Amino acid sequence: MFDYLVVGAGFAGCVVAERLASQYGQRVLIIDKRDHIGGNCYDCYNEAGILIHRYGPHTFHTNNRKVFEYLLLFTEWRYYQHRVRAYVDGKFLPIPINLDTVNQLYGLNLSSRELAEYFERVREPAPQVKTAEDAVVSQVGRDLFEKFFKGLTLKHWGMEASQLDASVTRRIPVRTSRDDRYFSDRYQGVPKHGYTALFTRMLRQPQISVLLNTDYRTILPEIKFKRIVFTGPIDEYFDYRYGPLPYRSVHFEYETLPTAGLPEGTYQPTGTVTYPNDYDFTRVAEFKHFTGQTHPLTTIVRQYPRDSGEPYYPIPCEESKALYQKYAALAAKEKNVWFIGRLANYRYYNMDQVVEKALELVEKELAL
Repeated sequence: MFDYLVVGAGFAGCVVAERLASQYGQRVLIIDKRDHIGGNCYDCYNEAGILIHRYGPHTFHTNNRKVFEYLLLFTEWRYYQHRVRAYVDGKFLPIPINLDTVNQLYGLNLSSRELAEYFERVREPAPQVKTAEDAVVSQVGRDLFEKFFKGLTLKHWGMEASQLDASVTRRIPVRTSRDDRYFSDRYQGVPKHGYTALFTRMLRQPQISVLLNTDYRTILPEIKFKRIVFTGPIDEYFDYRYGPLPYRSVHFEYETLPTAGLPEGTYQPTGTVTYPNDYDFTRVAEFKHFTGQTHPLTTIVRQYPRDSGEPYYPIPCEESKALYQKYAALAAKEKNVWFIGRLANYRYYNMDQVVEKALELVEKELAL
């Protein structure tokens, strides 16, 4: 007999299970279809002995002290400031767009004040910023949009930026300084011993049972529980009653390379390089930048967007939002079932946002 059945062992499921068990003494069964815990944040050592993220690179960042201090219970941190370059016009340029981006791209020598004036001249004000294209063009103009965002958005989403919600590009800042950090959050880093080690410590509670390689529906007749916390796809929970919610998926292509002769012993200048206009892949990540691991080899991963496969990115457009609202209305009628996480809420969450919402769910609803 379990107090809770938690479906999904990613960040949302693991935080809920850990808090229910450690703070409220609840017996929890956590189930996942995959053969590992950690969801898309799962990391492991490959055959070469390099620590990789199986589902693409994950860097943690937050301004939420409560979330950061909660995770400190389960991991030490390697304080890592994520930096990204975009390969544009044969150059590796800082992204988000900043002072160096514009100066290096156009061969200029603008100051921060002059860059602000430049943006004011070239931007195309929109009476109402509705689309991902509006969000960029209204800040930095048409040329920078086409060089850095238009092609990347089309590859990643399979849709033009004019068809997508402004939130897609609005989350990427524009700077007039030389700050080339991708995030400006107060707390940034990666778990010192990896994400899987973090999740393992989370679930190391006598009241928590973990079952992997299992579809939760197949064992419902065999177990007893009082409540469900569901972190999987909400449309799947309701047997796709209104049709499947649209997602973009990703194919990951890994390659391990020797580092002899490579500058700094790495394949590329930063942890991630995006390719807005060249090649079929959207980005290349190199894991040693994130982990700080010393190794004579290096592993990179190229990311190719796909229409089908594992659901990664909810598509932010009006049609998909309307479809999700139909499923959300069904979820609101369920008794003793809570839906949380990117798939269950059909929303792109950063890791810290998932942790925050999981903590709130336990404290404000499940603990009552």
